[in-house]
Amino acid sequence: MRSSHRLLLVILFLLGLFALFEVLGIRARFSLESLQELILMHPVIGLLLFILLFALGNLIQIPGWIFLAAAVLALGRVYGGIATYLAAIASCVFTFFTIRYLGGNALRELDSRLAQRLLAGLDRHPLASIIALRMLFQTVPALNYTLALSGVRFRTYLLGSLLGLPLPIALYCLFFDYLALWLKIG
Repeated sequence: MRSSHRLLLVILFLLGLFALFEVLGIRARFSLESLQELILMHPVIGLLLFILLFALGNLIQIPGWIFLAAAVLALGRVYGGIATYLAAIASCVFTFFTIRYLGGNALRELDSRLAQRLLAGLDRHPLASIIALRMLFQTVPALNYTLALSGVRFRTYLLGSLLGLPLPIALYCLFFDYLALWLKIG
């Protein structure tokens, strides 16, 4: 299959998933309150459902900060941060395999000088690039899609995600914890 067809397949899949979640009303259920309730409902099942929803939410453009804030408010900054880190890694892995399955390494096959120049930079320092991108953009879906379609090896993707996510998650945990104290929430 040509790279343009693969990219179209990925776009149609993501649009279809987004529309399905919107029509079924599931997308509207991704609120701070409902995620907090989910986490608190049961220590194990709540956490597993939280991780699953983070992964699905990431595919349909739900911002990761909503999950992080819910976890921090429900579990505190330490356990909330750990829960979010686990969910973020699971989400990145799920997105990688889903998008790679549908799109292969379609970006590498594009006949575009800009794409080739950007991929050359990724090829020179793949691990450092992914760590830096994760620190800047965390689990932004567009980053996940791009890296999955770039042909980068999964092991490098996973290690870069594991190393790049802790610092921004920790900073956001502190921010949401202090914000909750200031606003007297949670």
